[in-house]
Amino acid sequence: MGISALITGVTGSAGSYMADFLTQNKSGEVAAFGISRWHSTSGNHNLSNSKEKVSLFDCDLLDLSAVIRTLSQIKPDVIFHFASHANVLLSFNNPLSVVDNNVRSTLNLMEALRILNLKPVVVAASTSEVYGKISLDDTPINENLIMRPMSPYGASKAFQDHIELVYFEAFKIPIIRTRMFTYVNARRGDLFATSWARQIVDIEGGKRKTLKHGNLESIRTLLDVRDAMEAYWLAFLKGRPGEAYNVGGTQSVKVGDVLRYLIAQSTADINTELDPALIRPSDVTLQIPDCTKFMSETGWSPKYDVNSSLDFLLRETRENYNKQRAVSN
Repeated sequence: MGISALITGVTGSAGSYMADFLTQNKSGEVAAFGISRWHSTSGNHNLSNSKEKVSLFDCDLLDLSAVIRTLSQIKPDVIFHFASHANVLLSFNNPLSVVDNNVRSTLNLMEALRILNLKPVVVAASTSEVYGKISLDDTPINENLIMRPMSPYGASKAFQDHIELVYFEAFKIPIIRTRMFTYVNARRGDLFATSWARQIVDIEGGKRKTLKHGNLESIRTLLDVRDAMEAYWLAFLKGRPGEAYNVGGTQSVKVGDVLRYLIAQSTADINTELDPALIRPSDVTLQIPDCTKFMSETGWSPKYDVNSSLDFLLRETRENYNKQRAVSN
C-alpha cells in the first residue's frame, strides 16, 4: 500500500472514527496504524468496526522512548494526532493531569520526529476551545482571532497549537493544525448531544427516569462526524504545512434546540432536569466558525445537515446499547 497512516489515540472517539474512515474508504491505498496507551482502561470497543484492519501498537505518548521506538518501526507518511484528555468540564477539576498529559504528549511526539529526522505530514487536531469566550463582533471566528481559552483543556490545546508551529518553523516538520468546531460524536459521552442521546436510550430501556442537562442557551455550529473525518483526510492531502484551519459546520443552533430534537425522536416520554454539576465555572457560549480558508484550499464542504447528524448519533447510540445488552445477557 502506498500511504502509511498513524493515528494517535486510536481507541478514543476521534481516533476510532478516523480508523473507520481509512479502513472503509481508503483501504486500497492506505495502511492504517494506531497507538494507544498500554495501560489504558478504555479498551478497544470503539474499534469494533475496524480493529481487524488496523495494526495496533501499545505506546504511551508520555514515554519518549516508547514514542521513538514506535515511530522508528512504523515510519508513517502521515500522523493524525488525536490523543488528548478532551473533557472540558473535568479539566477544571483535574487541571494538572489534563494540561500535563496534553502538553507532554505533543512535545514527545514532536521531539521523537525531530530526533529520528522523520518528516511525515502531521495533521494535528486542535479545537475551537482555543478561541475561548468571544463577542458577537468576533463572529464568525477566523484563524486570526487571538486565542483566549477559558478552560484548562482549552489552554492545553492552545499550547499544542503554538508548539506545533514552533516545530514547523524551527525543524521543518510539516504540521497542519486543524481547529475543529463541535461535531456530533456518539463515542464521547461528555459531549452534550452524546450524553443526551445516551440518556434517552437508557430511558427507553428502563435504566433511568430523568435526563439531566447543563446550560441550554449556548450557540454551537454542528458538524457530522463523517464530514469531520473527511476534513482531516483532505487536510493531509491538500492542506499547507504551517497553516491553521478552522473546520466546522454551516448550521448554527441553540443547544436547547438540539435537546428538543433528540427528545422528539424518542420512543419514550422524556423528563428533563437541570443539573448544576454540569455547569462549567467559565463557559464558551458562542461558536460560529469562518471556514472559508479550509474550504477554498481543499474543496471540502459538509455533506450532512444537523438533523441527519443527530439521527446518525441516535442510531449509533442505540446500536451500542443493544450490543452491550447482548454481551451482558
